[in-house]
Amino acid sequence: MRIKDLRVHSIAIADPPLRSSYGLHAPYALRNIVELESEDGIVGIAETYGGEGPALALRRLRRRVLGADAFRITGDLLDLAEGQGGGAERSHTMSTPGENPLDAGPRTYAALETACLDLIGRSVGVPVCDLLGGRLRAAVPFSAYAFYKHAGGGGEGADAREDKYGECLTPGSIVGQVRSMVAEYGFRDIKLKGGVLDPQEEIEAIRQLREHFGPDVPLRIDPNSAWTVETSVRVGESLRGELDGDGYLEDPAAGIDGMAAVRRKLLERGIGTPLASNVAVTSFAHLPESVRQDAVQVVLCDHHFWGGMRQVQHLGRLCQTFGMALSMHSNTHLGVSLMAMAHVAAATKNLAYACDTHYPWQTADEVIEGGRIAFEQGAIRIPDKGGLGVDLDYDQLARLKERYETIPYRRRDDEGEMRKHIDPFWRRVLPRW
Repeated sequence: MRIKDLRVHSIAIADPPLRSSYGLHAPYALRNIVELESEDGIVGIAETYGGEGPALALRRLRRRVLGADAFRITGDLLDLAEGQGGGAERSHTMSTPGENPLDAGPRTYAALETACLDLIGRSVGVPVCDLLGGRLRAAVPFSAYAFYKHAGGGGEGADAREDKYGECLTPGSIVGQVRSMVAEYGFRDIKLKGGVLDPQEEIEAIRQLREHFGPDVPLRIDPNSAWTVETSVRVGESLRGELDGDGYLEDPAAGIDGMAAVRRKLLERGIGTPLASNVAVTSFAHLPESVRQDAVQVVLCDHHFWGGMRQVQHLGRLCQTFGMALSMHSNTHLGVSLMAMAHVAAATKNLAYACDTHYPWQTADEVIEGGRIAFEQGAIRIPDKGGLGVDLDYDQLARLKERYETIPYRRRDDEGEMRKHIDPFWRRVLPRW
């Protein structure tokens, strides 16, 4: 089955003013939609990071892709999957996901692999997760992903969107935000994006979440490396009860060495709260040192920047070998990416925690037929259709492409957005507290 065309569609979707230690989300998030069409007219699709850089990287492979066998092309392109260098340089400590140039190879490969698997699955009538070796779970659980945010629902000018959750910069407003998400989507796990306010404020937010939702709902917090080792330990001590069970503390301090120091000091105090990471550990080259220092107990993978679905499965096996758990990191995405996450999660054994998703934040835009994907009790059920199980809505795709052409944004710049809207002197400093 030969590939006759590669199409890359750059799109923009409305995004609320969410905060993290990286800064502030812009009014629009950028995505790229990929189509691979076979000679017999079957089209496989994928969704990946947006903007000019990722789109150009995909288009540069056009000559290698056209005429290639869809069943063999991902093997022929495997040199891209590991990225530049040995992989140890591919930390996300200072680079937001999708903006690290050393990730270009894995990101590009992952998009083409997903589209190829979708194409093959459609051609033979087999879901992607079954092409990967068979589903281990029929539905994949996701968590409510709470963010501190300013007022606004995303978009600009006449395209400004409804502010569904309102300003959320206090513990009480975070509880209200999560209550709405749980009521609408049925999530059974909660994660708070921290690293935004004074740590004591964020400790109080977790405590109020525990008080409202009770001990049976796992809680997690992710400050994206905003804290010193000492602050991380203090937070870990303060929240030892709230983060127990299936909770974790994610990337509190920067780097494998910082994470390892936090782990040692917490264990010395009799606190076994797992440390998770999608910042310090983002490539296979990071695993040996992380294991040696016991720095990370939960790896938050992402098929986009780990180099594809089969790389995630390999990561899961390695984590199982070394006694590490696995979950899945999220980015600002639409339904194609969400279904790809669900398929690889369904086919990966060592997935011990509910996956992250930003999907509730993109309520106004979608690029798949039938509109928004429905959650069932906080989970995505794997469809029995061939491939990913979703199709593009070409009218919506055209609308989102037109928006991309009319806005000035071409890359993610959370730091610049902070200076534009919140504080003209703001810059990302690690650690901040």
